[in-house]
Amino acid sequence: MIEKAKKKRKDAIITIPNIISLSRLILSPVLLYLILSKKTQAAFITFLIAISTDFFDGAAARMFKQKSNLGALLDPLGDKVLMTTSFIALSLPSISHPNSIPVWLTAAVIGRDIYILLGAWAAFKLIGQKKFPPTVTGKASTALQMTTPLSVLFLNMINKESYLLLFLFILTLIMTVLSGIHYTIIGLKWLDKAECQNRKQTH
Repeated sequence: MIEKAKKKRKDAIITIPNIISLSRLILSPVLLYLILSKKTQAAFITFLIAISTDFFDGAAARMFKQKSNLGALLDPLGDKVLMTTSFIALSLPSISHPNSIPVWLTAAVIGRDIYILLGAWAAFKLIGQKKFPPTVTGKASTALQMTTPLSVLFLNMINKESYLLLFLFILTLIMTVLSGIHYTIIGLKWLDKAECQNRKQTH
């Protein structure tokens, strides 16, 4: 009975955390429209609400014990869609001014996500790896990636340029690259462990 109840919770679709995570996906096109329309104040508030849901969906899942398979997919998907949308839109100087995100940083952020996605797919296909827990560097990278568009939107809202943004851009780039390297090391360890287990089984 206990196992059945756990499985039912895991397979649940309509839960509070899932609804919160879904709202982040819904807010992404709204944010894009506001940025392209140069409605900086509304864009800032929308992005602030969107990134806040990243905290609340996890908190709700723990509080109500509503962790589900769908939630495990919606949460990171919501993050990636929101980040990709905001970084690309805010990389257009004609749209985002007086401050914009450098193209090299946007390329690094999106490139790392594609790299990790391909790595996760390869790990699943090669060794059947299904769980991909976040790392400290991954969480730090995500925090900085969220701070970057938020800072750009805020400064654009008050129509002020700041040289401090460059330091934030560089720090975000460094942590993004480090997290990619860290995930690579973890992936190689998984492969090495799988090979060792295969050798033991064949002997």
